[in-house]
Amino acid sequence: MILCDAHADTLFRMAEKHEGPYDLSLERLKKGGVSLQVLALFVGMDNKPQMVKAHVGRMLQAMDSLIQTGWVKTDDPQTAKAGETRFMLSVEGSEVFGTDIAGITAFRELGVRMAAVTWNHENLLATPAVINQTDGLKPLGLKMVREMQRLKIAVDVSHLNIPGFYDILNRTDAPPLASHSCCHALCGHPRNLKDDQLKELFRQGGYVGVNFYPSFLTDWDEPCTIDTVIDHIDHMHQMGGEGKVGFGSDFDGISSKPEGLNDPSDFPRLLDGLRKRGYTKESIRAIAGESFLNYYKRI
Repeated sequence: MILCDAHADTLFRMAEKHEGPYDLSLERLKKGGVSLQVLALFVGMDNKPQMVKAHVGRMLQAMDSLIQTGWVKTDDPQTAKAGETRFMLSVEGSEVFGTDIAGITAFRELGVRMAAVTWNHENLLATPAVINQTDGLKPLGLKMVREMQRLKIAVDVSHLNIPGFYDILNRTDAPPLASHSCCHALCGHPRNLKDDQLKELFRQGGYVGVNFYPSFLTDWDEPCTIDTVIDHIDHMHQMGGEGKVGFGSDFDGISSKPEGLNDPSDFPRLLDGLRKRGYTKESIRAIAGESFLNYYKRI
């Protein structure tokens, strides 16, 4: 079975020398059956241009150190194979591209195949959901999103606000994805996608990777387990997401985890939970990784 995870922040933790152990290791990825792990180049807590450039430089050095220890890099999701583990780059916060669309090409040449328009900072492209739900894509944002799509970089709407989300759906050329997002109907965090957003995203051929962060999965005073993650998968399927939903763990970027889902080696527990919930073998294969690969075929 091919298993894909659409988001982890391991490179940033390594680059900033955060204390280990990290959620991700090559051993844990292999034990969990992960075929393709997306690693984010995260804009960082300070998005001043000089700070962003420094963050990216350190993350690329961290990436090189992983490769030296046996990690295998790809820029093509279709190279994912059962029984093998590869990683692919994404961007979290498109200010890393600078102020000109030509900056996107350099990152595409590095192997970036996914880019979140914003993190939690407003930038020259758009406004995140945690700041407001009124401002749409800025003129530069529209140009840069279209250039990402031309270069076959998936446009990631996790963190983006609602007007920006609909600008991408209605004014650009390819369906976006949400690499690590959950359902607003089940947990009212402003980062989560509302039902109307989910329905339209799936209708247009988009994709959602379900985030494992308990703050996005359930209210603070409620328990969070593997079943809670599956609840969000269930709800997305009810919104038309069958064949368009998978995993976006946010490992190494979250401070707590659902009970029983601590790192990639626990993915078999999640797959087993899907079986117990009544999902068919075909549906489980889709959720595990085929939906992610098929999304890239669509764009």
